[in-house]
Amino acid sequence: MTTTIIPPAKQAPAERAPLRPTTASQRAATRIVGYAALAFFSLVFIYPFVIQLASSFKSEPDAAANPLSPTPDPFTTDSFIRIFDGTDFPRWLVNSVLVTLLVTAGRVFLDSLAGYALARLRFRGRGAVFAMIIAMMSVPGVVLLIPKFLVLKQLGLYDSYAGLVLPVLVDATGVFIMKQSFEVVPVQVEEAARIDGAGIFRTYWSVVLPMVRPGLLALTILSFQNSWNEFPHTLVAVESPQYFTLPRGLADLVSGSLGAGTQYPLKLGAALLATIPVAIIFFVFQRYFVRGATEGGVKG
Repeated sequence: MTTTIIPPAKQAPAERAPLRPTTASQRAATRIVGYAALAFFSLVFIYPFVIQLASSFKSEPDAAANPLSPTPDPFTTDSFIRIFDGTDFPRWLVNSVLVTLLVTAGRVFLDSLAGYALARLRFRGRGAVFAMIIAMMSVPGVVLLIPKFLVLKQLGLYDSYAGLVLPVLVDATGVFIMKQSFEVVPVQVEEAARIDGAGIFRTYWSVVLPMVRPGLLALTILSFQNSWNEFPHTLVAVESPQYFTLPRGLADLVSGSLGAGTQYPLKLGAALLATIPVAIIFFVFQRYFVRGATEGGVKG
């Protein structure tokens, strides 16, 4: 007797329910929710700056009674008058301008030189040097404060303008940005310059450097911001008030050097004045900064 096995019938796959098209009202609701979330987080980040601006024009009693109010009542500019008449703010401003210009010029020149050497010159240990530069980018700056202090003391640079400028003339981030920027430039351009009789420095200065202008602008903005806002280095580099820069001077104000009272308008007004130059430079050149940072961080 033969047994016939009948295979089970294949079941038809279940039909998927058709996706419901998104209506215009749903898209509008999603957009509104997204904009509301962005507006909320923007307010969270911006409101402290609004408080700083408003408190700078408040009177001392108003700032103490209503510290979070965005409107001064009454409106007064007494704090700015006291900043220039009752503190060393003008000296701090001059020191900051001097140190920032020297450090920015030094970093742009020396970082670009080092970046060009690492990008184009072939020498023994080139990879190890670049690896050390990358490693330095991951080292927290606070770790180097005590070694900086010891070196400055041994070299006789402590408590001087040289101590403020020389140790920060070169930074690893700038060298990295410039190396990546130079590697985007075609090698054929430099070969043509050498055929015309240009040396290494002449090729770097007259031919290649103008072609990496976005990277140079990004490095300039970063160097200006970092040196203008530099505070930890000033703690170990100088001690005399005559060498204080704006960050060090503002810290001295906040620590209570003015005497009794909160004196919020004066402190916040001084901080506002110190913020204005770097904010203007960033907003004016931000498109060059973004472009240069992108070209410097990603090799084409």
